[in-house]
Amino acid sequence: MGITPKQFAEMKSRMTGTGRRAATPASRAVDAPAKTQKFARVLGIDPSLRGTGYGVIQFTRNGSTALASGTIHCPATWERSRCLVKISETLRDVIRATKPEVCAIEGLFFAQNLQTALIMGEARGVAICCAAEVGLEVYEIAPRKVKQAVVGYGAAQKSAVAKMVQRMLHLAEPPAPDAADALALAIAFASEQGTYALSAPKKL
Repeated sequence: MGITPKQFAEMKSRMTGTGRRAATPASRAVDAPAKTQKFARVLGIDPSLRGTGYGVIQFTRNGSTALASGTIHCPATWERSRCLVKISETLRDVIRATKPEVCAIEGLFFAQNLQTALIMGEARGVAICCAAEVGLEVYEIAPRKVKQAVVGYGAAQKSAVAKMVQRMLHLAEPPAPDAADALALAIAFASEQGTYALSAPKKL
């Protein structure tokens, strides 16, 4: 889906720091003191059978830091069961290494293909289980809400999300698409729980 010239200009203004438009709620949450956050370390998960993205962000008084991010790649030749095992093992390793306090996962979206929806549900279920088994509260945020919170436009392209995540977290380069979406989930969750809350995420 494309964007209008006006929407592109507004997005460019936010990304370059120019113009009169105020900072988005998410950008303010990233720079907000840790005392405004109920959870200081957030795990974001963008589930997919072949490419699950994950990202952990630490929010402090001095800003925010990406502690870990990446994509769990599973080749097309792998059976679904093997992919689910790798997703489970990797997420458990990430959780043990970074010790997040809460998990934000991408909410359900409309899928015309029932088979695709079922496969996505399997990967999502494994991710939720990995977080819940160590006592993490799990919240879901709809994809459009994440894009709205981070980019300011609910139908933004993945490249725009990655660039905004790079800017917010002061990364050397834009993260890979799935990892960027996971980091964006963590950022959006932080904006939802802070002073500039948009709407409460759904707890699973």
